[in-house]
Amino acid sequence: PFGALPQRLPEGDWRVAAPETVAFDDVVLGWCMGAYGFAAEGTQRARRAPARLSVPARKGELGVALAEAVYLGRDLVNAPPNALGPEELAKAARGALSALGAQVTLIKGTALARAYPMLAHVGAGSERGARVVVARWQGSRAGAGAPLLSLVGKGVCFDTGGYDIKPAAGMLKMKKDMGGAALMLALAHVIMARDLPIRLEVRLGCVENSISGAAMRPSDVVRTRSGRTVEIGNTDAEGRLVLCDLLTEACEARPDLLLDAATLTGAARVALGPDLPALFSNDDALAQAILSAGDSWSDPLWRLPLHQEYGDWMRSTIADVSNVSSRPFAGAVTAALFLEIFVTAGTRWAHVDTYAWNDNARFARPEGGETPSLRALFDAILKIFHLTNGSGS
Repeated sequence: PFGALPQRLPEGDWRVAAPETVAFDDVVLGWCMGAYGFAAEGTQRARRAPARLSVPARKGELGVALAEAVYLGRDLVNAPPNALGPEELAKAARGALSALGAQVTLIKGTALARAYPMLAHVGAGSERGARVVVARWQGSRAGAGAPLLSLVGKGVCFDTGGYDIKPAAGMLKMKKDMGGAALMLALAHVIMARDLPIRLEVRLGCVENSISGAAMRPSDVVRTRSGRTVEIGNTDAEGRLVLCDLLTEACEARPDLLLDAATLTGAARVALGPDLPALFSNDDALAQAILSAGDSWSDPLWRLPLHQEYGDWMRSTIADVSNVSSRPFAGAVTAALFLEIFVTAGTRWAHVDTYAWNDNARFARPEGGETPSLRALFDAILKIFHLTNGSGS
């Protein structure tokens, strides 16, 4: 309910009259989410300034960290594609991560092609070259044996569908196809801002799926970082191709927990609509922790199965696997099964298939880019690693 107040109350400074009766993290988060607005650079349309909230010292600090992360994610998803290509997304990620103490490397060109051959193949059709962001961070209270959390995000800055081109209506929101990277970047922000006593790795695949003489084609066969070959059955199923090399590399560090997020399939939206991200996991306890956190934080997800028998639908006669199913069913499930191929056995892993967008404005949820499951994932991480919410709290 606090999300309604910044636009409903008169401009000026407001405070909570009975501060002992409320949870300030909730108040701050709701207020800030409701105060958010985005306008492209140079836009002259006036927008009413939101009412401001005055908060007692050292109150609502977790709410502030979450709100900052939401703003970061929303701003990136909302940015027009001419202003946010792969290079701009990678630089924005580097700025956000470096500011909180992470060591960040941006990889491009021949180094990217060697390390991430499938991701490079996806980006080959665009004049705006692909980038990979690799960041490492360690909390101030984290020793060498602290748990290692690895985050992987799909950062397709615009998706035409490639040669399997989308219809015009299908391209209208494709600037949000980097919403998985935005979500993982937002999650990393909260983790670092709260100084959790863990080790963190972040990998973002920043790329554009475009059309040119150099673009990938249906029936191409490409060898991935893992050594497996993939036949391109459809160039519009590029998100899983962007993620597979990143997942392989993430597993090489043997993380205690691996999370990835992507605006991966329309099938997940058909099944669950825009507000419920689809959750897949190879670990029941991990999945339940995320679902329970989503319920607690009003940030729900819905678990779909990794039904192994459907894996046969992605057979290829000339490669190890195809990137699409031979059947028109269970598209979100088969996409997750494709990703699971590149997750090392024994690695606790969860995959979030998200929409990253609010189709209509509601209190605290303005129309446009969104970071659904951010709060759920953060709280689940706390529970899984038996942590407080950070910064001594």
